[in-house]
Amino acid sequence: MKSLKKTRRIQIIVVAFVALGLSTAIIGYALRDGINYFRSPSEVLAEPPVETELFRIGGMVQAGSIVRGEGTHVSFVVTDCFTAVPVTFEGILPSLFEEGQGMVGQGNYINGTFEAVEILAKHDETYMPAEVENMHEQQNFCEPVDPDLTDATDGTATSG
Repeated sequence: MKSLKKTRRIQIIVVAFVALGLSTAIIGYALRDGINYFRSPSEVLAEPPVETELFRIGGMVQAGSIVRGEGTHVSFVVTDCFTAVPVTFEGILPSLFEEGQGMVGQGNYINGTFEAVEILAKHDETYMPAEVENMHEQQNFCEPVDPDLTDATDGTATSG
């Protein structure tokens, strides 16, 4: 027969594990919508999200792609050196937003265009998201990708 001390100790350990499991589940449930990693243009074209899904896209702003419209409307192309996705944004961009810089935008992918509701890359001249920096290290350089030459079926660049 177990002593009262051993029984009490086992009960405390079981209650501690149940409390730990319950708190982990509650935290996971609370953060399910708060954890939002960005996708590269290649990932977006490989598995296009539904139009109602709000997600983040990250990459480099392609050189020569920024077109400023009336008011605060801006369109540009974001690329990961393999594919390119056109982006539209209505609002004020971060002051250091420019061609050749890394950017992360949040929005929806509708009819082949990423419609950003927020541009999240607020950085200085030297900041680059770690994932984008790793992409550049693997590739050593990044040639511009023309979104008009991107094959709509698989998102790869075609020769033109």
